[in-house]
Amino acid sequence: MISKADRDAALRGGDFTAFRAELFELMRWRRDVRHFRPDMVDETTLAECLRAFSLAPSVGLSEPWRLIRVESPEAREAALKNYTAANERALSGYDSDKAKLYASLKLSGMREAPVQIAVFCDEQTEKGAGLGAGTMPQMRAYSVVGAITLFWIALRAAGLGLGWVSILDPIKMASDLGVPDHWQLIGYLCIGYPNEPTVTPELETKGWETRAPTLWMEKR
Repeated sequence: MISKADRDAALRGGDFTAFRAELFELMRWRRDVRHFRPDMVDETTLAECLRAFSLAPSVGLSEPWRLIRVESPEAREAALKNYTAANERALSGYDSDKAKLYASLKLSGMREAPVQIAVFCDEQTEKGAGLGAGTMPQMRAYSVVGAITLFWIALRAAGLGLGWVSILDPIKMASDLGVPDHWQLIGYLCIGYPNEPTVTPELETKGWETRAPTLWMEKR
């Protein structure tokens, strides 16, 4: 086994060979989880995974992410009602077989996930002095998305799963959680131990959609 000193020297020299295969294998196992075991999440493990936010890139080093841990029964009930109403509206937008398939999908783990975090973007943060966000203000939100992705990978490496709930009214969610008006909801995250870890997206196994076989790219 390579020593830590030798590994650090290799990394400083730009040699990430030892990590490459494992990294892509970890990406394969990263899935949007909606089926959780009831086991509680170890707080030390969760804190270690949350360190991914401090390692994430952000426009102008603005670090605009704002996390609200949703724990109280009242807050969780409000979030679940938000999802349920939004899900019913979404279902009404489909017809016939697609509606039947949509209704059969489990699109949220909000009833089971032991840890739930609402992640917002502070659109008025003074950190970073507007560098990069002056021309492309959406970069703040993209920065939060990037940080969530690193967090997602860190959780998977720790044996945990994450489900990103997007079927929500973001304005009502912000209001229910009492956050400032200039905070934009980016993701409602359900976190816990997956019932059945898998490399195949559930939407694929259920027949909703398939992954593209190749990367779409053009040259100009």
